[in-house]
Amino acid sequence: MPGLLQDPARSPRTDEPVRAARPRRRVPVKLIAAGVGVAMVVPVAGGLAGWITGLENPLEQRVVDRSTPPLLLALEDLHEYHAATGRFQVVIDREKDTPFVPSVISGERVSFLATGTVDAYVDLEGLTADAVTLAPDGSSAEIVLPAPSIGEARIEADSSRVLDRDRGALDRVGGVFVENPSDDGELYALAERRLATAAADSDLADRAERNTRSMLTVLARSLGVDRVEVRFEPAPADGS
Repeated sequence: MPGLLQDPARSPRTDEPVRAARPRRRVPVKLIAAGVGVAMVVPVAGGLAGWITGLENPLEQRVVDRSTPPLLLALEDLHEYHAATGRFQVVIDREKDTPFVPSVISGERVSFLATGTVDAYVDLEGLTADAVTLAPDGSSAEIVLPAPSIGEARIEADSSRVLDRDRGALDRVGGVFVENPSDDGELYALAERRLATAAADSDLADRAERNTRSMLTVLARSLGVDRVEVRFEPAPADGS
């Protein structure tokens, strides 16, 4: 009986000795539960952190614009041809003194740099049919226009600023109890007058005449008029 004669310590199919089976280790249930819990908490914590990061800072200031929409007040047709624009600059040095009181005690001196533009325009509203004389054959025309006028100065806020301001002690103390101690409205008004005067003394009006004459010549020639003469009436005297 060969089977009975085999060594019981050896495998029936091999000559190697039979190894005893090792007992399996059991992972504690608590450790498995803890691992599952960590795996679930990590993505949840990451999503929660991202959600908190996306929240606005409650202490950060916000700007709320409650302005009303622009309201159209009126529409007007322009009857002026703005033929030239001049850009001017002036420094206003204004001083206010109190008689018999030193300036360190009472008074104010301000240096204000003002930059603005002034237009020269031709008023076309009062023109009649007599202002244009056309030759019978249509080859030439004569146009008579009023002299160019100098418009109001427009101060550029971005290019204008106070260079220096020196106030006496009493003015500085009194400014604490005033809502707007540095009202520069008078400076702007004075600067506008100075810029308008500078524009009137410049060649802005002459340039407006040349530009208007060139514009009307090109326009008339496009209509088939070969020769165009543009004349300007004398400018009215001041005070008339």
